[in-house]
Amino acid sequence: MSNQHPITPPPELVQEWCHQEGDEIKTSPRWFQIVATQAARWGADQELEACCEWIYDWYGNRSGEVVGNLIAHRRPRPPSLKEQALTELEEILDELHDTPGSAFTTDAIRRALEALDD
Repeated sequence: MSNQHPITPPPELVQEWCHQEGDEIKTSPRWFQIVATQAARWGADQELEACCEWIYDWYGNRSGEVVGNLIAHRRPRPPSLKEQALTELEEILDELHDTPGSAFTTDAIRRALEALDD
């Protein structure tokens, strides 16, 4: 029986992380942060994958939506540039509504943003 924790990165992967940022002095705080961050992300991804597999095994064909929601919640994607622009446009409109007599409209800008692909 092995004493190794089930979420231990393979030595080859650790070696890759250690040299990913070039030949920086391996005792710098920045280097330790890079390797520790990579290891934490890798371990979290392994755990999420194991949880998803368990859900698939337990619920079978009914698990697709649950797993999809779990992944979407635990690994949310950052907003696209389009989504960011639409959010900022809303903020601009909110500010303008507080300005008396403003006739500024953003209909054309909104339509142009909405026409873009995500």
